Amino acid sequence: MSRPFRSPKAILFDLDGTVDSAPDITAAVNELLAGRDLPPLRLEQVKAMIGGGVRKLVERAFAASGAPLLGSALDEANRAMAPIYRRHLTGLTTLMPGVREVLTHFHLSGIAMGVVTNKPQLAAREILLHFGLTEHLGAIVGGDAVTCLKPAPDALLLALDQLQVEPRDALMVGDSGADVAAARAAGMPAILLRGGYTQIAVEALGADLVCDGLLDLPSAMRRLQDAA
Repeated sequence: MSRPFRSPKAILFDLDGTVDSAPDITAAVNELLAGRDLPPLRLEQVKAMIGGGVRKLVERAFAASGAPLLGSALDEANRAMAPIYRRHLTGLTTLMPGVREVLTHFHLSGIAMGVVTNKPQLAAREILLHFGLTEHLGAIVGGDAVTCLKPAPDALLLALDQLQVEPRDALMVGDSGADVAAARAAGMPAILLRGGYTQIAVEALGADLVCDGLLDLPSAMRRLQDAA
């Protein structure tokens, strides 16, 4: 962190830090694979493939199934995945512990909030609406709303523009190296939550602070302020 940390005017959350969507994503992947007579993948396999958007997920899934796709074949599979994915948004997805409490806490503290994700924007909004989480969110930005996905800063900057907050007054809360890289590129500090979709130890991803879960976030922010 290149400057002293102060209480932010806005907090941006990665969608996967607020919900556990891996079971639904696994169901969607396996429906797509079954349509091509390919065997299903295990939850842990699919979790290791998440990150980089739906197209990258499809590419990784077919590669893991021994039937890698390139070019137009990958394009076609990605198009086939779209309606399948929309059928598997909320059936198996669950809230991460502490989400409602933390969003309410920051709302009452006068902090603006948004969600930024590489998932399609309509899908992200449907998930958040399903769980009643949109009330305190002033921005929901999906990967198809910007030119470049995280780790590029585009989604973060668009969300902050919608919230009318400068990057220097904001904080990114995520669970992956892409979240840290996007925050750095946008000029924001970043806090990571344990348990995300990363194959690297979360402590090695370069965040300003790591905390165990969302319920620890307010105290983690106070520690950053005290250390500044």
